Amino acid sequence: MLPLNFPAYTFRFKNSENKVHIFDVIRKKFVVLQPEEWVRQHLVHYLITNKKYPISLINVEKQLTINGLKKRYDVIVFNTDGSINILCECKAPEIKITQTTFDQIARYNMNLKANYLMITNGLEHFYCKMDFEQEKYYFLKDIPDFSR
Repeated sequence: MLPLNFPAYTFRFKNSENKVHIFDVIRKKFVVLQPEEWVRQHLVHYLITNKKYPISLINVEKQLTINGLKKRYDVIVFNTDGSINILCECKAPEIKITQTTFDQIARYNMNLKANYLMITNGLEHFYCKMDFEQEKYYFLKDIPDFSR
């Protein structure tokens, strides 16, 4: 897999049914290693290792319904009170991050109400803080570290 713009992490791999799988520490299982999954796993390790978010506050690839349509978010980081702190959207490295990507995460966040948004394709990372009163977001240099 392509090197990404994240620190180096140690991953567990296995081969099964002629496919490479990577261990997801959140879902506690091996998942097929696709380009987007490679980005997602780096992001998860970044949140845990560098930003110090507890594994118990991170959720990966769950379904949500928006305007009657079933969608799937990539990564969510909860606050200790159960509200959503960070909503993350992962794309494969070859996917360029465009306004469409920002529109997608903004639509998801209309339901989820996360305080922060992160979009990454593993090479480029964008971080935003939500302003719900003004109905817009502001770009940041990074997302905040975990604090109790």
